[in-house]
Amino acid sequence: MKKTLLPLAAIAALGLAACSQNTQNETAQAADAIAADANATMSEAAGDVEAATDGALSSAENAADRAGAAIDRAGERADAAANRAGDRIEEGADRVGNAAQAADRELRR
Repeated sequence: MKKTLLPLAAIAALGLAACSQNTQNETAQAADAIAADANATMSEAAGDVEAATDGALSSAENAADRAGAAIDRAGERADAAANRAGDRIEEGADRVGNAAQAADRELRR
């Protein structure tokens, strides 16, 4: 009986060794799959962060452009108002000058 158990034990040991190698291979494959999934997730997250950053920078640039355009328009309006005020002052000064000349002529008569 001991002689028949020895070959069976050897076969069982070989089966366990083979099973152990299969288990090791499957574990390695599972670890590779997990690593690949982690790498894909990290790449996707990096892409999402980059896209969000690009979007935020683009929005900030657009806001700065709009603010600059509004400042330019305000400057143009202020310049036009100053020109109109200058023209009115000049017209008023001309009238005062004309009135002074007319008064001087009246006095000299």
